[in-house]
Amino acid sequence: MTTPTPPAETVTALARRYRLELDTGTSGTPSWALVPGVAEFTPKIEPTQQDVTTYDAEGWAEQAVTMLAWSIEATLVHRAHPTTGAFNAAQEALRKASKSFGAKSYVRVRWYDRTGADDAQEGTALVTWEPEGGGPEEVDKIKVTLTGSGPLMEIPTPVAPAGVAAVAKTLKAAS
Repeated sequence: MTTPTPPAETVTALARRYRLELDTGTSGTPSWALVPGVAEFTPKIEPTQQDVTTYDAEGWAEQAVTMLAWSIEATLVHRAHPTTGAFNAAQEALRKASKSFGAKSYVRVRWYDRTGADDAQEGTALVTWEPEGGGPEEVDKIKVTLTGSGPLMEIPTPVAPAGVAAVAKTLKAAS
């Protein structure tokens, strides 16, 4: 028996690598806005499995995936303008969608690895907006659940990989 070669990937990825954006465009052309204040971010893909066991399985259960569902659970620190007190427009769009019906209840979102790694998704979702509340010493946090409606699509990462960005920065500084 041979000993496997140790993996070259030894750096631990950080949870804060994700960036969440909301399409605020109204003309059919996407206009992506950062959803700020993300304190926790959990994307999920959950399969629906059905039993497909037959006599041919000789007593062993067999399963097949028949559907996929996606969602995002995020905790946001509620952001407001320091002078006007107006809440962030992207966060407000999520809040308003959570209280709407029909087409206005859906939002288009994308999320990706901000370091440029090949991990980017886009889809349409319904919004649940749940303020966490708290005592006088607490900050205003919101639990946002985005429940996918339709397919979740893999997209090209909208930012250059970290290595490419570093080379570009070095080249720009040298010129």
